[in-house]
Amino acid sequence: MAAARKRHEQYQRTAHRLKLDYAPDDQWGILQQLQDFRLFRRGFRGRIRHVISQENGLMESKVHVFDYRYLKWMGKHTKRVQQTVFFLESRKLGLPEFYMHPERFFHRIGESLGLTDDIDFEESPRFSHNYRLTGEDEEYIRHYFQEPVLRYFAVEKGWSLEGLGYYLVLYKHGKLLSGDTISNLYRKGLQVYERLAP
Repeated sequence: MAAARKRHEQYQRTAHRLKLDYAPDDQWGILQQLQDFRLFRRGFRGRIRHVISQENGLMESKVHVFDYRYLKWMGKHTKRVQQTVFFLESRKLGLPEFYMHPERFFHRIGESLGLTDDIDFEESPRFSHNYRLTGEDEEYIRHYFQEPVLRYFAVEKGWSLEGLGYYLVLYKHGKLLSGDTISNLYRKGLQVYERLAP
């Protein structure tokens, strides 16, 4: 209970500092909106807590930052996986469905053997080394992953990014961010949005 109270207070302070709304639970039906994203199809008993939100009428956008947790089976036991998530909905976006996440050694092995797909960019070897990017419509995805996006993630490591239509999701898988860095996630999410929006 003490940890939950501390988390509640961290989010309240962050919302006050950023001049955003705060709710302890998912009052907006966010989880229902995100069922097509990989993160929210993992495991079971997914739950959203501690939501800070902003609606911008001029930009036609809604922004939410929240904690998301789910359970997964580990042998005979369950493990709780938690992360802090940035979610943006904007009519300015028309994203193809894509999934970007940190590239690991076994991904490179799979790619060299032709077992896994990855959209690489010759003009940004650092991005291609840092991340595995997949999706059905490669040409459409490349249209959105222009130089500003590639340059940003060539430096920023460890992120997962998912896009689909008007929706954009950014997080570090399995990382529950501290109170001081929740506001950083909010700012980074907006920076990514600015680079992806046409």
